[in-house]
Amino acid sequence: MATIDPRVVRRAHEDLDEFQLAESNPHFRVDIERIRFSPYFSRLSAVTQVIAQSGAGLAVHNRLTHSVKVAAVARAIAMHLHRDPGAVGRVVDELGGCDPVVVQAAASAHDVGHPPFGHLGEQALDRLARDRFRLEEGFEGNAQTYRILTRLDENDMPGAGLNLTRAVRAAVLKYPWLRGQGGDRRGAGSAKFSMYVTDLADAEDALSAYPQIDEGQQTLECSVMDISDDIAYSLHDLEDFYRVGLLNQATIAGEFREWRRSLATLRSASTPDLRLQSRAPGHSLELLWRRLAERDPWIANEEAFDAAVEKVSSEVVEGLLTVPFDGSLAADRSLARFTAEWIRHLQSSIEVHREPSHRSGHVSLDRTAWHEVAVLKFLHERFILDRPDLAVYQRGQASVLERLVDGFAAWLDDAHDVRRAPRRMLDLVDLATEDYLAVRRERPELLSTTDERELRRRAAGRGIIDYVAALTDAQATHLDALLAGQTERLWDAGQGL
Repeated sequence: MATIDPRVVRRAHEDLDEFQLAESNPHFRVDIERIRFSPYFSRLSAVTQVIAQSGAGLAVHNRLTHSVKVAAVARAIAMHLHRDPGAVGRVVDELGGCDPVVVQAAASAHDVGHPPFGHLGEQALDRLARDRFRLEEGFEGNAQTYRILTRLDENDMPGAGLNLTRAVRAAVLKYPWLRGQGGDRRGAGSAKFSMYVTDLADAEDALSAYPQIDEGQQTLECSVMDISDDIAYSLHDLEDFYRVGLLNQATIAGEFREWRRSLATLRSASTPDLRLQSRAPGHSLELLWRRLAERDPWIANEEAFDAAVEKVSSEVVEGLLTVPFDGSLAADRSLARFTAEWIRHLQSSIEVHREPSHRSGHVSLDRTAWHEVAVLKFLHERFILDRPDLAVYQRGQASVLERLVDGFAAWLDDAHDVRRAPRRMLDLVDLATEDYLAVRRERPELLSTTDERELRRRAAGRGIIDYVAALTDAQATHLDALLAGQTERLWDAGQGL
């Protein structure tokens, strides 16, 4: 008799109950196909990672190419864990397994909730949701991903989203709690969470298939996806900035060189003093160490950090960046070798823990690699994301989203013209209304108000946010111009929204 796998969701229309082991379970492959055929997945090709392709060419990553590469990194890690015959493999089995197809599906889906304009769009929609519509949960890309997969997208069952297995649904829950309920778990300090109250029951159903996993902890498959996202993000964004010439080798080298030269002085300085002089060479790198030590004392180690700085300095700052990218085939080969070597190194630095720290998943990078990824991320966080020119551009993008949200809200309030509002937006408002009223009926303690009129107002806001968040960068810009009456490009292809 086949072994029962309790992690699969109902597929009532198929009259099937439980399925075989993950390794041979065809329903996990159905999941990955449903995700990859989803229009929400396809739209990621036109959603900015950090640098828009329109300004930098096809060489840079978008959310789709990032997701594809995260899936490749994740599958390699999962295959290793899945096949381990020793102690690691036994721990993996005890904790519910690590199926490579489940991991691939979760990695493919992990960014479908990202709105237009990257993380800037996420922050803007969060603020608008809370300020305009009194949605205390605001907006969060991870929670939006779960809502899309389980509610907003459609496949074969109304109201079930893509009707995915419990395993895959659980594997996308990077922060398996509601907003504000993560305590000091991973990411809680930055208000990360993976489900809204309207989607909590579905998330609880998915996680119920993993009784071995503690509350608030990721499944193994989710941990692998999360680590792979970190690996890909730290390297592929670095690739992009190197290709388009935004990483100034002299400036970065000065930061690393001054940090080494003045280490004793910097280590003795107070954190407020370091912040006051954060633009001075060496100070930001020392602030990175202080932040790691404060947030993650369970793994942060001074010697490991110093070694990571030395490795990144040698291989990236004094290695890769010393030769500007010139677009030649030789430059492509050199960059490909650099990235492949780092990915192999990080993939081989995986550990599995039966009882991890509360700030870690069951699967994690070892201490050395953890510090190296932190320093790699520092390069683009400090020398790209803090650029004034990028900040000006992003404020302009935020204003686009603000005008869209306000424009659609006004349209819904226009009793004489609301019938002509975009059909999908009206459908999403109806879905959100249904969801909030269901929570009011079944779990009213989760809501800050049970007043039906107020809940309908909030549901309208959630529907508008759901609609705007599903646009591509170009669609958001085009719709903004249409609502302002500033374009004659009325019949653009692809605007059937």
